[in-house]
Amino acid sequence: MKVIDLTHVISEDMPVYPGTEPPRLETANTLEKDGFKETLMTMYSHTGTHMDPPAHLYADGATLDVMPITNFVGKGFVVDCTDLKAGEYITMEKINQNKAKVEEAEFILFNTGWSRYWGKEEYYGKFPVADREVVDYLVKNKKKGFGVDVISIDSMDAVTLPSHQVVLSNNMVIIENLANLDQVGNDVFTVCLLPLKWKNADGSPIRAIAILEH
Repeated sequence: MKVIDLTHVISEDMPVYPGTEPPRLETANTLEKDGFKETLMTMYSHTGTHMDPPAHLYADGATLDVMPITNFVGKGFVVDCTDLKAGEYITMEKINQNKAKVEEAEFILFNTGWSRYWGKEEYYGKFPVADREVVDYLVKNKKKGFGVDVISIDSMDAVTLPSHQVVLSNNMVIIENLANLDQVGNDVFTVCLLPLKWKNADGSPIRAIAILEH
């Protein structure tokens, strides 16, 4: 068994969505003074590698704390989109290249290669996004989640967040800012995407891992 970490490190200088404050990690207690070390963490609920539930956009949508834990674990598959250029769309051609594996999986994660720009200005640029046909396909096939290695499943200039609306209105979850998707390979694997269980959670940083059996 091999375990791959798909999570970016949370730090005060990490990339955050434009307009969002970066996290603050303040020393609350020290070994020298208190005999133990503790950090006060202040951050937005959609910081770093994180998950969006329906409540992110919908007043009557499910929050993460009430969703079954089984919604965060299952079979995953990474769709390789690293050949796409800035501003290009992920189309059904990418799905059809590995159709059987995509159909078997419950979480579809798209590897655009954009995580190489983590911490750089290019990360906020015209990254590839899935077109409406792909989004509709994921919903129609009742996938548990839609994951990407970019800051949003919608382009930065998409004011109404159309892909978010379609996915979240169908009780799926969205996972953004994934890392290391290039290390997973081309087979179906077990993926664990575990959010913090805070009350009325409209989103949460997660620890995302891939578990490979071979």
